[in-house]
Amino acid sequence: MSSGPSAAAGSTAAALRHVLSHLVTPLLMCIGMGLAYLGAFHAPEPHELRVDVVGSGPSAQVLAQTLQDKGDGALSVHTVPDRAAAVNHLKTQASYGAYLPGKHPELLVARAASDTSATVVEKIFTKVAAEHGHPLKVTDTAPTADGDPTGQGIFFLLVAVSIGSYASVAVIGGAGAVLPLRIRAALTAAASLVVSLIGAVFAGPLFGLVDHGLGGLWAMAWLYSAGILLIGVGLHTFLKRWTTLGVMVLFVMLNFTSSGGIFRPELQPGFFGALHSFWNGAGFVEGVRSHVYFGGHALGRNVLVLVVGLAVMGAAGLVEARRRKVAVEAAPAGAAGGTVEAGAAQGRGRHVRAEARTEVDDEEELEGELEEELEEAVGV
Repeated sequence: MSSGPSAAAGSTAAALRHVLSHLVTPLLMCIGMGLAYLGAFHAPEPHELRVDVVGSGPSAQVLAQTLQDKGDGALSVHTVPDRAAAVNHLKTQASYGAYLPGKHPELLVARAASDTSATVVEKIFTKVAAEHGHPLKVTDTAPTADGDPTGQGIFFLLVAVSIGSYASVAVIGGAGAVLPLRIRAALTAAASLVVSLIGAVFAGPLFGLVDHGLGGLWAMAWLYSAGILLIGVGLHTFLKRWTTLGVMVLFVMLNFTSSGGIFRPELQPGFFGALHSFWNGAGFVEGVRSHVYFGGHALGRNVLVLVVGLAVMGAAGLVEARRRKVAVEAAPAGAAGGTVEAGAAQGRGRHVRAEARTEVDDEEELEGELEEELEEAVGV
């Protein structure tokens, strides 16, 4: 009789330990999201933001030097000989504003490269023109599509494709863990295709984020999504239930904040600016911008994340093959021991029933872990 209360207490304690151990993940997510998002976005300020002053005479040189000195590191001011050179710099994203001084001053920007950077530049040169008593004319040399007036729709498309991709990792990596690696790779290709098609529908017919180049955008979305899935499913072999947190760090916390979709690296702390130079989210955002608005200039970094994903999947395949080999080598010894201990049909029957119960317990445990992974992945 006394075993009842103690057993119940033990069961409650075990359940409490289970809950507390799984609370670690959301708490780490909270800390990580706060550090990443607030660290990247809470106080955007320009540093070494490249702008041009159009002109080759002494007055242009003096103006450029004055702005450089007053900026105290905020601006990187250069002079260019004429308007054509300034437009070319904007088209290749070598600069984010070009000022033409005179009685009718004009500022050239390219909002498709970054609306926030263009706004910062416009604010700076509006003051410069006002100091000389002239109103400033602003010309946008690379306007965005009508369905994306701020140019930030590409960033939110990145968010949708990323969430669809990394949440799929929990399904393929968790529920599909018992499947051969080649089947998981095929599921990865199929899931990323579906996610990219959904993204293309968002970008084109549904919201009109782009008015041309939709096919190229879809191709980049597929490569980007496949890269996330390949890396995530490959990492599941090593990280197990920590895969969701690991993928979230890689493709949400560090990815969204360094993508340049809201603020370009020139307006962010140096850490996120450094990530922007090679992280996959930045590759997607800048790749789409380049393809749609800048004639494909400097396009091509998205392929790298797919290569990385294939490498991770390959490593996972080697590890799983080694684990299977060890299991196969250990099986004969285990089977012989079981035969000696059983000794009779009744013993073998008990052994089979025990194995069946174990399989059921393992399956229930796997389902529970998968459900937890899905809740963590989708609940963010």
